Amino acid sequence: MTIGKVLRGVYLGLLYLFILAPIIVVVASSFTRTNYIVFPPKGFTVRWYGELVQNHPEFLASLGVSIAVGLGTALGATALGTLAALALERYPVPGRRALQELFGSPLVIPSVVLGVALLQWYSALGIATSILSLIIGHFIIAFPYVVRLVTAKLIDFRESHVERAAANLGATPWQVFWKITLPMIRSGIIAGAVFAFVTSFDDLTVALFVVSTDVQTLPVRLFNYMQYNYDPVVTAISSLMVLLSVVMMVVMERAMGIGQVFGVSGQQAGKRGKQRVYE
Repeated sequence: MTIGKVLRGVYLGLLYLFILAPIIVVVASSFTRTNYIVFPPKGFTVRWYGELVQNHPEFLASLGVSIAVGLGTALGATALGTLAALALERYPVPGRRALQELFGSPLVIPSVVLGVALLQWYSALGIATSILSLIIGHFIIAFPYVVRLVTAKLIDFRESHVERAAANLGATPWQVFWKITLPMIRSGIIAGAVFAFVTSFDDLTVALFVVSTDVQTLPVRLFNYMQYNYDPVVTAISSLMVLLSVVMMVVMERAMGIGQVFGVSGQQAGKRGKQRVYE
């Protein structure tokens, strides 16, 4: 092993440690025996996880709200985002470039601006805060990710002649879509759904403007709790949120690959996706 490889390994190790350090601190602090957050933790106990379940039912209620909103956001964004990607990539849609910019605009609009705009819009229309109003807000910020991920898979198979061959052999357009196109872009759809769920579940800024005292997502509930309390219950619920996000990312990696999520698909990712389809 050369000195260059050793130095590169040390550099990468320090880089990963720097990135993961805040998460490590939060998770480790959730096991402390003290009544306040401290790192390194003093002792080891799972008391605060039990405290979370037994004495803080409001967190469990907010967890249910976050899951419901996340699932609703994922379903809506995945369905409409997939249709939008198919239309923009496969058909001569008028104003295609303008529509692409419009669909991607929530990515460049600050979340605070979007939250204030939603608050004013809901107030003007007289829409009360509910799970549906939260889903609409999160749909706006999750939709661009689904469009981009599904579009990436469609671009990978742009040169495929499988669909044309199926049509020439007598398959109807619906059969071509269901048996050929959909399996080819399935990984992108799954990744888009997971990304939409995680985006919704972890959102605080937009939700903070459109929640009420009765309907609060878990990040908002945690934010309000921390204004008056700073015990290890905070780190316990934060650790559970990290765990759920990690599980979702693992699912995304298995379905599509994190590289494609961030636009690092390239030729190798395209070949890998085609190999999965033909296997």
